[in-house]
Amino acid sequence: MTTTRTNRLRRPLLAGTTAVAAMAVTAGFMAASPEQATAATGPKLSLVAATGSVTLTSWKEEPGVYLDLGTYLTAEGTPLELKVTRKSYKDPVVVTQTVYEGGKAKAKTLPQGTVKDFSGLPGFAEITLTDKAGKKVVSRTESFCPNNASGRIRPDAPATSKYPESCPTNPFTLGSVWGVEKGWAANTYGGSYTQPVKLAAGTYTARVGVAKKYRDLFGIADKPATVKVTVQERSWEEGNGVSAARSAAAGEHAGHGTAGGHAGHGAAHQAPAGHAGHHGPVKPSQAGAPETSGATPSYNVGHGPLKAAPPALPWALKKQQAALAGAQGADAAGPRTGDATGQTDGSRKAPALTPAAKRPTGKASVPDVPKPDLRSLPAYGITISDGTENIPGKDYLAFSANVWNAGPAQLVVDGFRSPGKAKMDAYQYFYDAKGKQVGYTPTGTMEWDPRPGHVHWHFTDFASYRLLKADKKEAVRSGKEAFCLANTDAVDYTVKNANWHPFNTDLATACGQENSISVREVLDVGSGDTYTQDLPGQSFDITDVPNGTYYIQVLANPAKRLKETNLDNNSALRKVVLGGKPGKRTVTVPAHDLVNAN
Repeated sequence: MTTTRTNRLRRPLLAGTTAVAAMAVTAGFMAASPEQATAATGPKLSLVAATGSVTLTSWKEEPGVYLDLGTYLTAEGTPLELKVTRKSYKDPVVVTQTVYEGGKAKAKTLPQGTVKDFSGLPGFAEITLTDKAGKKVVSRTESFCPNNASGRIRPDAPATSKYPESCPTNPFTLGSVWGVEKGWAANTYGGSYTQPVKLAAGTYTARVGVAKKYRDLFGIADKPATVKVTVQERSWEEGNGVSAARSAAAGEHAGHGTAGGHAGHGAAHQAPAGHAGHHGPVKPSQAGAPETSGATPSYNVGHGPLKAAPPALPWALKKQQAALAGAQGADAAGPRTGDATGQTDGSRKAPALTPAAKRPTGKASVPDVPKPDLRSLPAYGITISDGTENIPGKDYLAFSANVWNAGPAQLVVDGFRSPGKAKMDAYQYFYDAKGKQVGYTPTGTMEWDPRPGHVHWHFTDFASYRLLKADKKEAVRSGKEAFCLANTDAVDYTVKNANWHPFNTDLATACGQENSISVREVLDVGSGDTYTQDLPGQSFDITDVPNGTYYIQVLANPAKRLKETNLDNNSALRKVVLGGKPGKRTVTVPAHDLVNAN
């Protein structure tokens, strides 16, 4: 159970972004016993270092150094494939490994408690650093996401990895797939999922190994990697003004991330994507901000909670922001890390999805073909907020909400605009097993939202949010009922037809421009869209709501305009208990079955 009064920041789990350029891999493996030789076999795994030495930067304005040491887990023979699931929120998370017997895939259940969530294998990497005198200065373990920043280790390996590009961190995730493709390697670096370490400038020797329980579980040889580490101290203020800052912004790991995953296997665990703009210019200290609670007045607006950008990028953005602020004054807009034309956090750009060339013609029909199944997750990121307005005596209940698609078909909605009109007419499309469009139906409208942090087309009536009394009668309704659809969260990639590589994972041009004449918005199978309700009109105004027990209801497809496989699973409730006094309200959030996350 969690009690909170104020907005809180949580550090995200950000995976490493170092690309694998070229490695000479000499793999050593444990000899198999005769019993093992006849049993189902898994991949041959090895821990390797991409380089014998790395240089890490200690920023004076930050608390320490992130240990991006360039160590990778390689897979040969067969892929490393793990499926992580839970039957319900009342059941523990379990993991099975895909192994092969006689060339046929077989599921092998790993020991209970191997994982507790969906963010990776806990305590996988064991890291020690010693100084020149041989004194141990760091000793720690880090989790490992097999979907981490990856690359091929030999030219005849598959050109692309079939596995997802991230490990999800939404507390209400239901199923995930992790994998290291055959002939590929995954970075063991945990990024800002981990805590930085205090290291003075100088040289060190890092030793990285795999914990014994994982060596035994996967047959990994006990051969730690050794890397020479040089730590250099730098400051954000270094450089030659705006031009240098812009050069750094363009050159340091440009283009690595995607919202909710790696671009080209290079960005991060899948935390929900954040979109910014409501709160004005981003301060230097915010430019690489950690994941929020899902309801905090940071530059994470609308979709959220925010996933931080790749490790090197925030510093470039901070320096660019600081330089522009210095050149143009403290109130200069500077580079935004949220929604703008063709940009989200500065690290990624996405082309728009292509709608049909023209409005559908012929008679509307809903054919007997697979349809989407929209479901709601319980609210999370729940906190008391002043709504960013700081009006004495005003209290708001802020939260994050997710609606996801359990399939087996995509939700595809096109909007078409009549010239000069402020709204688009929306249509839902239906497809047969071969992907051919075989029907459509009108499904409401799309409207342009010009507010900073949005600046895109919203599909109306996708979901609604209500605060219900203990007797389940409505107390307050959120004004938020229009959405730009994006696949911000991998909710369950084990469902039928789940798309492990969804296209529109962020809002950079994905939901059109002000002058767009048509827009396509898609919610893929297995993915969901998280929205953060942290502003007045979105969050619940509880100023005059009595203390007591309530439920936050997340309701998908409230008007039932969208055609679904099942309309009976669209609502999710999350219990909350309001307390405190006006202006100082509190909220207590009991655990939801086994999920103890506010």
